[in-house]
Amino acid sequence: MEILMSIIAGVLFMTGTYLLLSKSLLRVVMALVLLSHGSHLLLLTMPGLTRGAAPLLNLGENTFTDPLPQAMILTAIVISFGITAFLLVLAYRTYKVHKTDDLEELRGSADE
Repeated sequence: MEILMSIIAGVLFMTGTYLLLSKSLLRVVMALVLLSHGSHLLLLTMPGLTRGAAPLLNLGENTFTDPLPQAMILTAIVISFGITAFLLVLAYRTYKVHKTDDLEELRGSADE
């Protein structure tokens, strides 16, 4: 299962890097979303996927699952959603002002 998740994280990193190199501002935002999801999968896979009960006492279980990676990923998901919302608003505002989302046109010319 760890191998499959590592492959999926690699595909997300590869696609995010490809989109990050494009000229469209919206594709750059989507690239950051894919890169963040790839890092979430990588964080989930790194400690190993173990099965066990929740680490609560008085349940009589012998094997427990470490809740720290899930807590870190949940926090990272919330932060990435906030950053994605901010970037989408920023891209929309840039499009409204300049009437384009092409990064080459937004860069301007050398004489400006």
